[in-house]
Amino acid sequence: MNGMRELIRVACGQGFWGDMLDAPVRQVEGGPIDYLMLDYLAEVTMSIMQKQRARDPLLGYARDFVPLMREILPACVARNIRVTANAGGVNPPACAAAVRDVARELGLAGRLQIGIVTGDDILERLDDFLARGIELRNMDTGALLATVRDRIQSANVYLGAQPIVEALQRGADVVVTGRATDTGLTLAPLIHEFDWRADDWDRLAAGTIAGHIIECGAQCSGGNCQYEWQAIPDLANVGYPIVEASPDGTFVVTKHAGTGGRVSVPSVKEQLVYEMGDPHEYITPDCVADFTTIQLEAAGPDRVRVFGIRGRAATEFYKVSISYAAGFKAVGTLVYSWPDAYAKAQAADKILRARLERLGLRFDQILTEFVGANATHGALAGESSPDLAEVQLRVGVRGPDRAAVERFTKEIAPLILTGPPGVTGFAGGRPKVEEIVAYWPALIPKSEIAPRVEVLAV
Repeated sequence: MNGMRELIRVACGQGFWGDMLDAPVRQVEGGPIDYLMLDYLAEVTMSIMQKQRARDPLLGYARDFVPLMREILPACVARNIRVTANAGGVNPPACAAAVRDVARELGLAGRLQIGIVTGDDILERLDDFLARGIELRNMDTGALLATVRDRIQSANVYLGAQPIVEALQRGADVVVTGRATDTGLTLAPLIHEFDWRADDWDRLAAGTIAGHIIECGAQCSGGNCQYEWQAIPDLANVGYPIVEASPDGTFVVTKHAGTGGRVSVPSVKEQLVYEMGDPHEYITPDCVADFTTIQLEAAGPDRVRVFGIRGRAATEFYKVSISYAAGFKAVGTLVYSWPDAYAKAQAADKILRARLERLGLRFDQILTEFVGANATHGALAGESSPDLAEVQLRVGVRGPDRAAVERFTKEIAPLILTGPPGVTGFAGGRPKVEEIVAYWPALIPKSEIAPRVEVLAV
């Protein structure tokens, strides 16, 4: 390793699979950065990727990542910007091979190495775990995994930062992982550059919180921000966040000059409470971070300094993200116009439910929302005004019987001519039946999991 640097800039370019396609390009081209972090994976994404790989063994990863690498790799190599990404999904080797091929086409052979982190996918090992008494109980309900074993579609351990650190130490310029923690993608470069010890809990917690702040992209730099949102400038050109980290664990959250959005203490606070449980115990594979110790202060325009963070020892478990088939669903909508828009929508809901009852259709759940009246706030919305200009009736059903759900989809359109007047907005045709993919969180001893790191030369 070279001598320790006093400042490392880690930029976030993607907060989820489907985020702004040009954000990583603007991060690379908009100013100095050392690392580009790209977060693609949500829980349900893994099951989608497993289905893709089942159809084609060369798929199962975030395919947007490959054309992005084609666009930015020359600049990354020229500017010595390294990339950490969980774009590998359930097939990191195929993703890395695709990036390698692109790099060769760009004439970068001999100038780039690609790290591959695997070992998170435990789908094929579930029966062995269950046979040995590792129950993988649902963390929310306590239910045994065996109760849904025949419907499981994916099972992936949340690996931490250390395998990514190993890939960086072995010279990887681009690190492709499967299911790694969002925070680990940022923490790993800091461990690598600053040579933080594996038991330096305060610094590991600081790096974890840095990763948490920027993992959702522009959500901490003005996007989806409640505080004085009308005054946030130029969201069409919103700047994505950058962490400027120091060896002591303090860091500044900022963005490139000349970009829209805003980095402020309120915007960072809003992101800090995203997906927050007990603030004293933000548990990751790398450490336990205490969010109550975080100190924030404005450090200039679009700059927030973060300091004072304390952490504790990591637990002996990894979290496992498991997805399984949980039946079928369909959602249909109609829009009712003034006058009496809300009353018409309520009447149509009663008529529809009566017809479903008459047909003998049974569902696990029928959910009705009156969009424009109370869909967002539910009962807290109180009595809606009778003068609403329009209300969207949105009715969804879910259940194990696909045929019953399919029949439901055929009962929405008849309401147009056989229900209350003033219907519009029946766009998109008949509702589609969709498979429900449910989430099963569990814990597994770390001793059962062996992450693997490979470095591929271009």
